[in-house]
Amino acid sequence: MCHFHQKQIIQRYLTLHPKLEAGIELKAIVDTLTGTTEKEFARKFTVWCNKWDSFLKERTINPTTKRWSYTHKRVRSARHSLKNNLPFLFTYQKYPKLNIPNTTNSLGGSFSHLKEKVGIHRGSRELIKRKMIEDILTN
Repeated sequence: MCHFHQKQIIQRYLTLHPKLEAGIELKAIVDTLTGTTEKEFARKFTVWCNKWDSFLKERTINPTTKRWSYTHKRVRSARHSLKNNLPFLFTYQKYPKLNIPNTTNSLGGSFSHLKEKVGIHRGSRELIKRKMIEDILTN
């Protein structure tokens, strides 16, 4: 997982200016993502998870349906995303000889011509689009 995209996912859940203290702290931790090591980031994230665990378990009961849901769904989703992607966020540090970048931004422009050509044929089936891309790449 690319650092840029992980930060975008977290921003989507927490917004640019989170209101809850848990969200503010998590955003601050994620903002350090590009300038830290896996060990240090994992430590900060674990401390945050332990601190806010009971807060994130809070539930709200809908008076109409009598069903419950988690009160802080978006912060929980941000935490879940980080937990799932943490093993992949620092792959570039685990294999320094491969010179893997921490973001995939350099790839964005490499395939823009393909995206443009496929975008023109929006109504086409996926199989047709795959064949079109394969044809462009092999010729």
